[in-house]
Amino acid sequence: MTGPVPPGYPVVAKTNGMAVASLVLGCVAVAFCFVPSILAIVFGYISKGQIDRSQGTQNGRGLAIAGIVLGWVGIGVALLVAIALVIGALAEPSTTVDDKTGTLSVLLDAVRWV
Repeated sequence: MTGPVPPGYPVVAKTNGMAVASLVLGCVAVAFCFVPSILAIVFGYISKGQIDRSQGTQNGRGLAIAGIVLGWVGIGVALLVAIALVIGALAEPSTTVDDKTGTLSVLLDAVRWV
């Protein structure tokens, strides 16, 4: 049964679903870097705004903030990995193809360096 709550009954705040999604994506972002990070940040800011405007009917502000922070951490990790790969690729300029595996040695050297 839905409808307005009769006077005298407490209104129970519900956790914002986007705040939960932001936190989950933020946790995933630390491991898988870029795309989940962007989604965690976007969902986090949207849900934080929704919670602030809900006048107490929604909770989960802490979850939204945690998702935002983890999203930014994921962006930082992605940038560090990208920089390390570029430096690793530039450190060893040989681009010979390995006869046994058929892979470029530069890619293997860059991954080993990270």
